[in-house]
Amino acid sequence: MFENTKAFSGFSVDDLQKAKAFYQQTLGLKVTEEAMGLLSLHISGGTTILIYPKPNHTPATFTILNFPVADVDKTVDELTALGVQFEHYEGEIKTDEKGISRGYGPTIAWFKDPAGNILSVLEER
Repeated sequence: MFENTKAFSGFSVDDLQKAKAFYQQTLGLKVTEEAMGLLSLHISGGTTILIYPKPNHTPATFTILNFPVADVDKTVDELTALGVQFEHYEGEIKTDEKGISRGYGPTIAWFKDPAGNILSVLEER
């Protein structure tokens, strides 16, 4: 039924302009403004992700976007220099002083967008 449909993902934020600045300026993604006050993130490979405003937005409690990178340590350092703060976890999955989890699957580090949604950078395989 959907084998030829070009599905896309979307998520909400509480402030579109902050989201646009973060995704465009901090993460370096192409962001376009769409009709009805929406944003589109244009990801490599032709993927588009919809960002929509929601006044009563509640941040996702799970990772909404994963960015595969060649070197997690280098990417964490670069994003930290741009003001991104990485999450630190204790318990079943632990992160080091930089916020990187190692040895529990792929090397990965989590951070949040201005709306509190969780994103990650993880080691390409």
